[in-house]
Amino acid sequence: MYTKDFEIRWNDLDANRHLANKAYVEFAAHTRMSFLVESGFDQRLLAKANIGPVVFYEHIYYFKEVFSGQPVRVSLEFKGMSEDGMFFEFHHNYYDHKGKNIAHCEIMGAWIDLKSRKLIGLPEDVLPLFEKVERAEGFRILTKEDTRKHAKIPVDL
Repeated sequence: MYTKDFEIRWNDLDANRHLANKAYVEFAAHTRMSFLVESGFDQRLLAKANIGPVVFYEHIYYFKEVFSGQPVRVSLEFKGMSEDGMFFEFHHNYYDHKGKNIAHCEIMGAWIDLKSRKLIGLPEDVLPLFEKVERAEGFRILTKEDTRKHAKIPVDL
């Protein structure tokens, strides 16, 4: 399991003086990008392949408040990927300085071609990088249907 430690800054707090919603999202995103970079998905590789990650959803479940002066540890588990690498799923757990689980986040996303602005599978020379990544218990092969499991569709004005 991959983990990253964070110091809570004053701008990570909300009006109730506890860790703000935005901070949970930012800590998870930073943890994912650090994980990807350490797994070989650095900016050079992404630029060469002309791809970037996009988020379909992030669901965060809050269990306990966190206050300034208490560091937070965020874990990352690789929970799923489609066979072509287009879709991915990660889970994060947030822990306080005593190791208590304070929140949980589930994220699903995909890779986008930055020129066509369309979802794409990972290039054949990039896909093998994910074969080296530790897979979480319950890892599964994702399908397009998995990305639609919450059945939310846009409703225009």
